[in-house]
Amino acid sequence: MIRRFDAAVLRSYDGPFALEEVVLNAGPAPGEILVRIAGCGMCRTDLAVRRSAGRSPLPAVLGHEGAGVVVETGSPGTGGPDTGPRPGDHVVLSYDSCAHCAACLRGAPAYCDSFAALNLFGGRPENAARFTDAAGGALAPRWFGQSAFAAYAVVPARNAVRVDPAFPLELLGPLGCGFLTGAGAVLHSFGAGPGDTVAVFGAGAVGLAAVMAATAAGAVTVAVDRHPARLDLAERFGAVPVHADAAGLPALVRRRTGGGAHYALDTTGSAPVVNDALRSLRPTGRLGLVARFRTALPLEPGTLDRGRSIVHICEGDAVPGLLVPRLLGLWQAGRFPFDQLIRTYPLAAVNEAEADCEVGRVVKPVLVPDGVL
Repeated sequence: MIRRFDAAVLRSYDGPFALEEVVLNAGPAPGEILVRIAGCGMCRTDLAVRRSAGRSPLPAVLGHEGAGVVVETGSPGTGGPDTGPRPGDHVVLSYDSCAHCAACLRGAPAYCDSFAALNLFGGRPENAARFTDAAGGALAPRWFGQSAFAAYAVVPARNAVRVDPAFPLELLGPLGCGFLTGAGAVLHSFGAGPGDTVAVFGAGAVGLAAVMAATAAGAVTVAVDRHPARLDLAERFGAVPVHADAAGLPALVRRRTGGGAHYALDTTGSAPVVNDALRSLRPTGRLGLVARFRTALPLEPGTLDRGRSIVHICEGDAVPGLLVPRLLGLWQAGRFPFDQLIRTYPLAAVNEAEADCEVGRVVKPVLVPDGVL
């Protein structure tokens, strides 16, 4: 069945998104599902395509924080009649993985051998020709297993996490990446709990999700940012706010955490901030990085002394099918109020959402296809 629907297409690395009609020439293949998108978060990884030096192919439909309703399933291969998504199911979509490499088999799909190829550099090439623009021109096969800046998306069934239909579906997409990353870093990578101290550097969507998770876990939390509105949000979510330009920042964080943080999370990708974060740790403290550095990361002398360590964290070390339901349970209990970070935009306002995101007017934009708002 041929489907024609609207999508936000990016055709050049320095140009705007354009709302266009795109064409899906065939339904889902075995192991895939077709999802009608209710909402899709805009993540800075989507916007980083502009700085990918051509490695992420264009033209493309971006968007990888989708949530929606299953319309159709391929068969066989969707997980079986008792476990796989079915038409009518509400699902949160997350990143793609191969399911058969050593990392996937040991329950670490974020470190899939094919992660970059599947998620960042064009997706799965099979059946690529089925997705075109209205003139029949090729589009990149799939972004992060989704390409969810659109009214519909074809995704691998293993990317989809079923959720209760009572939840506000249009708001749930960021749980599949941005909020998953911040919360997963605290709950999985660090395993933070009562008595621990966590310092979060950068109070954007990922950082504030980390703050909420740390507070929910019972950890003492410090949030560092230079935007007063972001620090106000962090304080609302239980963190001690510290301005990034404060004199003697590492020493100040150490005082606020009773001798230094057990764990620190950097979401900024800034080398000076990384060095401040390392100096904010107590002995044997651990720093997690979620941003990808495009140049060498210079570490100042002494920052790794006394057992301090640094590690890169991908997707919060999370298995989406396990963490997304946990975060929704915390949300229901009033302990992970992620909805307070979201502002919705019509899909046609994708460029406005990007502009607001870039200047910090919104923490987490969510694009909603026509007919959903």
